Amino acid sequence: MSTTTTLVQRKPTPTQTQNDESKSAIERLSHGVTISGIPSFTSIEKKRHWMLEHMAGAFRVFARKGFAEGLAGHISLRDPEHADCFWTNPYGKHFGLIKVSDLILLNENGEPVGGATHLPANAAGFEIHSHLHKRYPHVNAACHTHSKYGKAYSAFGRRLEMINQDACDFYGDAHAVYPEFGGVVLSDEEGAKLAECLGPKGKALILQNHGLLTVGQTVDEATYLYTLMERSCEVQLLVDAAAEGSGKAKKFASDQACEFTFKAVSDPEALYCAFQPDYEMEKALTNGDFLD
Repeated sequence: MSTTTTLVQRKPTPTQTQNDESKSAIERLSHGVTISGIPSFTSIEKKRHWMLEHMAGAFRVFARKGFAEGLAGHISLRDPEHADCFWTNPYGKHFGLIKVSDLILLNENGEPVGGATHLPANAAGFEIHSHLHKRYPHVNAACHTHSKYGKAYSAFGRRLEMINQDACDFYGDAHAVYPEFGGVVLSDEEGAKLAECLGPKGKALILQNHGLLTVGQTVDEATYLYTLMERSCEVQLLVDAAAEGSGKAKKFASDQACEFTFKAVSDPEALYCAFQPDYEMEKALTNGDFLD
């Protein structure tokens, strides 16, 4: 039995006839059909509900990856209607149990004004996240936990090295080290200094002797960057140990390669898309339990 294949000749679309610089990051990264990016909505209410579903999903992904540590850790998400308010997780509830109905909306004074107002929020979390949202209008979401490899690498108080492609997401001003560990962040001054250290182009901070912090235009972007930074810290520790044990020199990516890769993959929409496999997997594994 023989089969024949008919090749369909398609005319190039206007996008295909333009050079790569005219395409969005996600168009350049997709081959053939472009992967779906950040959706748009017909109402604030629909957008808010979608955002909170992804925020609750982010906590579940963090739990599955082992980022929960007692009472520590928080994610914040600016409300799409009330820009001076942000959503966060309840204090003392495991990431793996958080649902949409558990999330709390805080105003700029830290007062609960929406969502699960009967539940407590994290005081240190408010000090950290409130300053990030106030200082940077483009920062709609921020993530901070005490994950294992982030804590381990933070003890060195140094930036990640550009030793692999994934580390290039944090190239240049995209990440910094906050070197002034002063204990639990409970002061307004400490929160302001953290935000200043991040900088207007920053996507991530290594908090010395503390852990990691990432930000994004969507909670998906901030969450993916956190998982990537945690893994990058793990790889950095492995490479450092191997280099020391073997005496072999590490090879670093060139600035040109790092800059090219950063521009290709660090776009907010591309980073949003990078989180979707984890989000969809979490929905499948939990039958969407966190969406309630």
